[in-house]
Amino acid sequence: MDGERRPAPGPPAQSLLADEHLVLWTLCSVLLPVFITFWCSLQRSRRQLHRRDIFRKSKHGWHDTDLFSQPTYCCVCTQHILQGAFCDCCGLRVDEGCLKKADKRYPCKEIMLKSDAKVPDAMPHHWIRGNVPLCSYCVVCKQQCGTQPKLCDYRCIWCQKTVHDDCMKSSLKNEQCDFGEFKNLIIPPSYIASINQMRKNKKTDYEVLASKFGKQWTPLIILANSRSGTNMGEGLLGEFRILLNPVQVFDVTKTPPIKALQLCTLLPHYSARVLVCGGDGTVGWVLDAVDEMKIKGQEKYIPQVAILPLGTGNDLSNTLGWGTGYAGEIPVAQVLRNVMEADGIKLDRWKVQVTNKGYYNLRKPKEFTMNNYFSVGPDALMALNFHAHREKAPSLFSSRILNKAVYLFYGTKDCLIQECKDLNKKVELELDGEHVELPSLEGIIVLNIGYWGGGCRLWEGMGDETYPLARHDDGLLEVVGVYGSFHCAQIQVKLANPFRIGQAHTVRLMLKCSMMPMQVDGEPWAQGPCTVTITHKTHALMLYFSGEQTDDDISSASDQEDGREAEYTAEDLRV
Repeated sequence: MDGERRPAPGPPAQSLLADEHLVLWTLCSVLLPVFITFWCSLQRSRRQLHRRDIFRKSKHGWHDTDLFSQPTYCCVCTQHILQGAFCDCCGLRVDEGCLKKADKRYPCKEIMLKSDAKVPDAMPHHWIRGNVPLCSYCVVCKQQCGTQPKLCDYRCIWCQKTVHDDCMKSSLKNEQCDFGEFKNLIIPPSYIASINQMRKNKKTDYEVLASKFGKQWTPLIILANSRSGTNMGEGLLGEFRILLNPVQVFDVTKTPPIKALQLCTLLPHYSARVLVCGGDGTVGWVLDAVDEMKIKGQEKYIPQVAILPLGTGNDLSNTLGWGTGYAGEIPVAQVLRNVMEADGIKLDRWKVQVTNKGYYNLRKPKEFTMNNYFSVGPDALMALNFHAHREKAPSLFSSRILNKAVYLFYGTKDCLIQECKDLNKKVELELDGEHVELPSLEGIIVLNIGYWGGGCRLWEGMGDETYPLARHDDGLLEVVGVYGSFHCAQIQVKLANPFRIGQAHTVRLMLKCSMMPMQVDGEPWAQGPCTVTITHKTHALMLYFSGEQTDDDISSASDQEDGREAEYTAEDLRV
C-alpha cells in the first residue's frame, strides 16, 4: 500500500569507511605511544650497557649522574652540561657522548709510578682544566678562579692548587708538585713504586725509604662503610680519593678491613693512621681487624684510629671528640685537618663471654668484644626490635632521624607492656667477685665509655651529686641500673639519674630463668639462662680530637684533665 512507510535503507559505504578510519586512528593513538616508549627504553638500555662497558674498561673511576651539583662544563667539548659522568679520582667531568674521547685523552691519577730502573723522588703537577672547586684562588695572582661561565682555569689533582689560564706559565707547568696541604697524609706514587722495586730485590727496609718524607709523615688510610647511616659513605669515598692517593681509600663492604690494613705493613713503624667512616659497628669491625694484626705478630704496624661518625648512635665517636654524627656540615678537607691535629689515646677493649646453663650443653661459650657497653633490659629490647625490622626492610632505615624515631616508638611501647620487669629476681650480679643486692630494676648497663644512648652521659648524671668521671682507659667498668623505658627517656633528657651500682674490673651476671634481650655495642640477641662474664681484653690506639666538644664535655673537661694526661708519648702508645 502506498500509505505504508518503507523501512529505512542500510548505512551507506561512506559510514562504514568512516568507522574503519576511526578504528585505525584509535589503534595508532594507543600503539604509537607504546612503541615510542619501548623504543626509548631500548635505546636507554643500550646507552647504559655501552656506558658500563666504558666504565669497566677505563682506568678512571667513572660515575654517572643525572644532575651536577654546580655549573659544569665538559672537559672535551667545553659545552655546559647538566648530566653526564665524573671521575671520583681525578675530578674529570664529561658529557656522555665524550666519554671515549676523555678516556683516551686524559690520564687518571696514578696510584703508582711506572716501574722504571730509577724511580724519581719528585713528580710534576697533574693539571686538569675547568670545573675548579668553588672559592678557590690562583696560586700566582691570588685572585678567585673559576668565575667565568666557561671551561677555564686549572687544578692540580694532587696538591689541589688552582691557577688561571693566563697565569699558567711555562715555569709553573714544569714545577714539581709538593702534594700541598695534606702531603703528610698522602702516600706518593713514587713510594709505592719504590716498595715494589724493593720487594723484587727482596728488601724490606721501608724505614730508610720513608726517611726522606720526614718524621711528620703519617699516612692516612680511609676505611668507609658505604651502607652506614644516611648512605653518605659512597660520596665520601670519592671526595677522599680526590684529596689523597686512591690506593689509600677502601670501601669495607668490598674490601674487608683485615685486607685493607695490610697496607700498614708497607709503611714505617707506628706511623699509619686510619679514619673509619661509619657507625660504632664499623669501628668495632676495624678494631677487631687490628687485633688480628697483633695475633699475626704485626704489632709494629698497628695504626691509630680516628672516626667520622655516619651511624645512628655514634657514642664512641662522641666520647673521642668526633661528634654525634656527620651530615656534611664541614668539608672533607677540614676532616683531614682534624685528623692531623688529633692526639693519640688508649681505649679499653673488653671480652664478653656468654656461657649457657645446663649439664648437657656442648656448645662453646659465645664471645664478643666490647668497646662501648653491654646491657640487659629495655634498651636491649628496643635494639632487638629495631634490628628485626631493619633486616626485613633495610631501605626504610637509611635516615638517622627516622631510625631514632623508630627507637622512640619501641621505647613508648615497652613503657606500656614492661616486658623486662622484675629483672632483679631473674639475675644475680657480681662486681670483682662480690655479690651485689639489686633493687627492683628492669635493666642493667655496663659502661666502658662516657656516652650512652646517642649522647647521654649516663654515669655522671645530673644535679649536685659528685661521682668520679667515667674514663675509657682506666681498666674499670661502670655499672648502672634503670627502672624501665620511661626512666631511660628521663635520663636522656636530664630529668633523672640512673641507679649507680658501682665500678669493677670484672663483671659477672647470672641469668637464672626465662629469655631476656641482651646487647653488646648495639648488636642485640635474645638470651636464655646463662652466665655473662666481662673481663679486660686489650687496648686499642685511638685518636682524640679536642676541637669539638659538647656542653657536657666543656663542663667536665677541667675535672677530667686532672685524672689523666693530655697526650701519650710514642712509647705509651705501643701495646
